[in-house]
Amino acid sequence: MLETEIIQGDITQLELDALVNAANNQLWMGAGVAGVIKRAGGGCIEAEAVSKRPAPIGEAVVTTAGRLNARYIIHAVVMGQDLTTNADKIRRATRNSLLRAAEMGIESIAFPALGTGVGGFPVEDCARIMINEVLIYPSEETRLKKVVFALFDKRSYQVFRYEIERRTKPA
Repeated sequence: MLETEIIQGDITQLELDALVNAANNQLWMGAGVAGVIKRAGGGCIEAEAVSKRPAPIGEAVVTTAGRLNARYIIHAVVMGQDLTTNADKIRRATRNSLLRAAEMGIESIAFPALGTGVGGFPVEDCARIMINEVLIYPSEETRLKKVVFALFDKRSYQVFRYEIERRTKPA
């Protein structure tokens, strides 16, 4: 089973192999987590990402991480140009981000709460979906060892912490 950690803070400050960006299918990096990653890591991340567009909703696209203390950015495509998302899009984008990590030989990855900012998806549902995908992921088939959920605000942190404790507490 993968080591999981829930933290409250800025995802761009983490020193891990990969950071996940909540992306739209055109891979523009404007607001929310994408904007924070672009400002901290540099416009080269967005330039590389948009060169790979359009990306199917639910997929994940890998780029370099610019000036960040990570090797890669995995752009989890959770919405289209309408900037809305749903449970299935978040589930598929989470799973495909894990698959891209496996393909790249990544050992550590950080996720934000996908689709809860610009996408407006409920954080409680997001936590349930994303944590489930991580817990059912067949980690023995990959080098991936650690998954961090990096939540910027206190409420999201508390929701994710509750969900992981609920799911991993011994019976």
